[in-house]
Amino acid sequence: MVDRVQAASAPANRSWWGWGSTDKALPDTECAALGALVPGAAAEPLPVPELRAVELPKSRVAPPPALAPLLSDAPADRAGHTYGKAYRDIVRALHGDLSPAPDQVAFPRTEQDITDVLDWAADAGVAVVPYGAGSSVVGGVEYRADRHRGVVSLDLSGLDRVLEIDRVSRAARIQAGALGPHLEAQLRPHGLTLRHFPQSFEFSTLGGWLATRAGGHYATLYTHVDDLVESMRVLTPVGVNESLRLPRSGAGPSPDRLFLGSEGTLGVITEAWMRLQDRPCHKASATVSFDSFPAAIDAVRAIAQSGLHPANCRLLDPGEAALAGVARGGESVLVLGLESAYAPVGDRLAELVTLACDHGGSPTREGSDAGADTAAGTWRSAFLRMPYLRDALARMSVISETFETACTWDRAGELYEAVRGRLGEVARRVAGAEAMINCRFTHVYPDGPAPYFTVIVPGRRGHEVAMWDEIKQASMDVLGDLGATVTHHHAVGRDHRPGYDRQRPEPFAHALRAAKQALDPAGILNPGVLIDPPAA
Repeated sequence: MVDRVQAASAPANRSWWGWGSTDKALPDTECAALGALVPGAAAEPLPVPELRAVELPKSRVAPPPALAPLLSDAPADRAGHTYGKAYRDIVRALHGDLSPAPDQVAFPRTEQDITDVLDWAADAGVAVVPYGAGSSVVGGVEYRADRHRGVVSLDLSGLDRVLEIDRVSRAARIQAGALGPHLEAQLRPHGLTLRHFPQSFEFSTLGGWLATRAGGHYATLYTHVDDLVESMRVLTPVGVNESLRLPRSGAGPSPDRLFLGSEGTLGVITEAWMRLQDRPCHKASATVSFDSFPAAIDAVRAIAQSGLHPANCRLLDPGEAALAGVARGGESVLVLGLESAYAPVGDRLAELVTLACDHGGSPTREGSDAGADTAAGTWRSAFLRMPYLRDALARMSVISETFETACTWDRAGELYEAVRGRLGEVARRVAGAEAMINCRFTHVYPDGPAPYFTVIVPGRRGHEVAMWDEIKQASMDVLGDLGATVTHHHAVGRDHRPGYDRQRPEPFAHALRAAKQALDPAGILNPGVLIDPPAA
């Protein structure tokens, strides 16, 4: 039982230097007003450089005639594929530094196009960096190895269709280049949804989610895209790896698990069968405030272990609650949300609110199908707007670093205090100023939370990247010391490599290197991510 569906249109107005759409970036006046809130920020925003005025390195490689229609060395294409969207990427672009630009950008439309590019690149000693939509915040799409004759950015946006829908099994076969909104638009007429909504939803693709084991907006139950995969199809330099489409299997190690989170180092994900859900029609939300953050942690732990599975369970510490505009009196705020495709959820929401109040919380607002919780809506708007505010701070030479982790409940309070204390010391040394360090729990599990930290501190113009690097390294050090993961859903890329190398067991590292050698013998796929590239 298969329905054929048509692809949606491509996005427009993508920023080549910053997050998202150009029409949503803050103008100079708003950048200056935001910077004025950070003592020590620059007086004027960095100008956004005109692309025609930015110097790109000369392209070192040219494709063979047969591949020429697929590849481009146009300045706009090369500039737009140079970096992801990490803070250090934004700052370097603002300063006009595009030195890591790829030599060519490939725009395949078919799997055969991808195979042809990989074959040529392997023979020519050219690195290939798979590129979904470029929203990586960990250096995942920037070539830094300097061991190849050239670099090709492999843009998969041409493979953007929902190819088949199995309504009986509630699953769909989807191409890897489908952006979040386009994917959902193709599922909506069938009353279905993938229900995976990362903050980057508008500017990220299914293939990117799979390659980085992305986390979605939903805070409990199916939090990662891993949980939604039925089967995957991956093109490697030595052949096609396609797993059987099954609900579950106990037949040895999962072939999909090898490629989930492989970040473009082992093969190019071209499509996947994904588990879908019926679209929800019943929703309710509430916010609960706490005078004590430790008490709020206890409340969230009780909720995570209750089996009630709220769709949203975001705990904001006092600084984060103030930054999001949902609190001003120094309280912590818990944002709760429920949804269902089958029945009203008001009673379950009431149970959750009661559970939170049993641990010292005070309900502030509630909303149901008829009326949304105002505070929850305010938080959601701030959540989606935050990357644009980060870019505005970067233009004011303010360091803005975000990182996420996960730990068990018995260490959650200690980790929260240690990160704030140790990074506060590092920020004072690096910037000579007090840092704003906020935290929210983005996802919660029965055995632990996923804390997400934001560090804001004034920087020195021209030294922002070096200052950011010190703070990033300090964050990885404290997480490693406390036995927390270096990343919960942002991936490893190149920026998290030191922390990942420390976290990863050595026998597994050995197996990963062997898999790399077996699947990518020429070492062309995204060199330097997860493991070191082979010697030149």
